Amino acid sequence: MPAPGVITRVTRSRRTRTASRHLTSLAVAVVTTCLISAAPASAPTPGAPGVGDPYFPGLGNGGYDVAHYGLDISFNPSSGRLDGRATVTARAEQDLSAFDLDLQQLDVTSVTVSDHRAGFTRNGDELVVTPAQPLRAGHDFTVAVVYGGVPQPRTGPILSGSDYGWLRTSDGVLVAGEPDSASTWFPGSDHPSDKATFDLRITAPKALTAVSNGRLVSTTRHGATTTTHWRESKPMATYLATAAIGNFDVRTGRTPGGIPEYVAIDPSLPNTNGVDVYGLTAAVTDYWTSLFGPYPFEETGAIVDNVPQVSFSLELQTKPAYSHELYDTTVVHELAHQWFGDAVSVKQWKDIWLNEGFATYATWLWAEHQGTASAHESFLADYNSRPADAAFWQTKVTDPQRDTLFSSPVYHRGAMTLQVLRERIGDHAFFALLRTWYLTHRYGNANTAQFVSLAEKISGQRLDDLFSTWLDTPGRPQLG
Repeated sequence: MPAPGVITRVTRSRRTRTASRHLTSLAVAVVTTCLISAAPASAPTPGAPGVGDPYFPGLGNGGYDVAHYGLDISFNPSSGRLDGRATVTARAEQDLSAFDLDLQQLDVTSVTVSDHRAGFTRNGDELVVTPAQPLRAGHDFTVAVVYGGVPQPRTGPILSGSDYGWLRTSDGVLVAGEPDSASTWFPGSDHPSDKATFDLRITAPKALTAVSNGRLVSTTRHGATTTTHWRESKPMATYLATAAIGNFDVRTGRTPGGIPEYVAIDPSLPNTNGVDVYGLTAAVTDYWTSLFGPYPFEETGAIVDNVPQVSFSLELQTKPAYSHELYDTTVVHELAHQWFGDAVSVKQWKDIWLNEGFATYATWLWAEHQGTASAHESFLADYNSRPADAAFWQTKVTDPQRDTLFSSPVYHRGAMTLQVLRERIGDHAFFALLRTWYLTHRYGNANTAQFVSLAEKISGQRLDDLFSTWLDTPGRPQLG
């Protein structure tokens, strides 16, 4: 056995070498950490002025995601002036040195970011905001904009030259903002891919009624004016937000299925073509609930206003807006949008057939439900009414182009595609597909590729040939 002193020296020597190695490793780690810490962080940058939609590159904004809009607006029907304060709650998705809000025409008085005064400039339809301090990724912030002016409607080829957006009526206003005119009356991220909840407080002369999305929270009188507070608690695309101000006959209640209902009709309309708007809204809402899935929102209803300069209707969330040209099928179509278009919204405008094709097909389902025609019969009638050489068959439905966004093929060829799909995969799989599509993407966004993928998954079939033929191939498809 070795002497104790030798053992002691050997043990101490090993410990010394081990400690030395540990100290060396620690020193390297410390130096490395210091170097990493000393490396400069990426400098904050401005958010993009649009979300990259190929049809509307300036709509929406990059660098943040909106969670909520608090809109306080005051409207003077005599002058047409709107004064507003918009409080936008959002989360930064990058380190932001500046960011944009979409805002057309109106004058801005002040901007604050999280209660600190911010700089701002105008660049066309963009309000460029520079906060006092950069905004860090992952952090919530609020931006408050005080603004005002006389909003103007938009016009152009998108709606065949018809005005849309902020529409003056004989006694007030109706807002119908699809696709790019929400920013004519409030600042925000005006693209359906950035949905948010809303609180809307509308101040107007007390003789008038103010109607908006969601449910009525309160009505408060202040001398000659009344402030009406509406709340939409489910995410909503900006183009679906509305303010309808005027003389209305209002009826409230519940559908037979128990869903709250609010219907406002302008009494100056000579008639509504015999349509029982309240009764039909209740019946259709309940039927779509049984077929598509639970009603997505807190309230159903309608706004029927006398806007002589337009003849279109729009699926405003919870309360579709109807003009003087009102028919049963219009109500059926717009209420189907509450599921397909409002609850489930497009990621890009080129996929609009997911809204309009579905809502058009819903009118065929309603006729089938009423016993007037099967969906197959409606399909054949539509198909046979269009000659093989008609321009109708040349549109690529999944990419209809900006100025023909709402052209007939988007609606009718889209609906035909759904009927062909139904006959291919069978009723059980087809209606399971519609319900699953809605429940999977409710309150969010989706695109055509996702629908095709889900259809294949539920049916267990390859369906790319069907969708390619009926949506994207020029020429009238042959019936099997």
